[in-house]
Amino acid sequence: MGAVSINNVRKNYGNMEVLHGVSVDIADGEFVILVGPSGCGKSTLLRMIAGLEEITSGEISIAGRVVNNLPPKERDIAMVFQSYALYPHMTVEQNMGFSLKLARVDKEETRKRVANAAAILGLEPYLKRYPRHLSGGQRQRVAMGRAIVRNPAVFLFDEPLSNLDAKLRVQMRSEIKQNHMRLGTTTVYVTHDQIEAMTMADRIVVMHDGIIEQIGSPLELYDRPANLFVAGFIGSPAMNMIAGKMEGNTFVAADGTRVELSNPPAGAAGKAVTLGVRPEHLHLDPAGLPAEILTVEPTGSETQVVARFAGQEIMGAFRERVTARPGESIRIRPEPTAVHLFDSQTGARLTA
Repeated sequence: MGAVSINNVRKNYGNMEVLHGVSVDIADGEFVILVGPSGCGKSTLLRMIAGLEEITSGEISIAGRVVNNLPPKERDIAMVFQSYALYPHMTVEQNMGFSLKLARVDKEETRKRVANAAAILGLEPYLKRYPRHLSGGQRQRVAMGRAIVRNPAVFLFDEPLSNLDAKLRVQMRSEIKQNHMRLGTTTVYVTHDQIEAMTMADRIVVMHDGIIEQIGSPLELYDRPANLFVAGFIGSPAMNMIAGKMEGNTFVAADGTRVELSNPPAGAAGKAVTLGVRPEHLHLDPAGLPAEILTVEPTGSETQVVARFAGQEIMGAFRERVTARPGESIRIRPEPTAVHLFDSQTGARLTA
């Protein structure tokens, strides 16, 4: 069993507290991603699970055993870093089997484990090669293979795809997810890239300034963000935010633009609110509200338009081809059932 329990964990560097009582339970076999902007504490938390950072207070358990005071080698974890950290003088086979050699695992068992990991990762043709003869993606696979041969209770990944180009990142995302489905090992994965989080995770932990803002499945966070931070962080392009207030069932922006809502939360009436609408939930409509085009960005599958609407810049992602040019006007309509309202003071999402 590889369940991980993090209970009220805090981390101080001198008088500065960087993790403020973080708690999350990760089930055996679950793929959980810690995501957030730089400096939010996600890598610090991962290193505390690994035993590379001391815990100021709180408790971390792996497979039901408290590991606060255990060294990394006794925690039954394997970690893959952003840097491949391969030994240049060793072949792929030797790199993958080195930890087993240190653990005095017999040669035949080591050979079997390395061969099995190589088959899973498609590295069989490269076992006799040296790291300098491999591409970036192949080197990252070797680093993953080195972790797999240990057969740990928990895999820890610290931004493993950051050094790869865009095309290779897409390929490696798929490979990591497929390997998790084959192996079923509990995985905790850190990234600042919310696209990685959305496409790979069973659950996402969104962190910000040393606290957890929300935990949920990718679509839960996308469809029902708990607050303005999560709404703005999850989703690419980001959600549009427009400040204003509610008058009955109508949202009124600061410049007087009025947006009729189908089912606003009962507690929103008269409040200062922020209206959130995702770019794909804006539609071209001759009877819609006017917006001035600033830029048009065709991507092939859709057209992304930056426009001035309700006194501020917004982005729309339209499936239609947009023929209008910058400086011209279009009319858009927010999809009424896909609009979010947030309390402007607390940032919390208002629910119907």
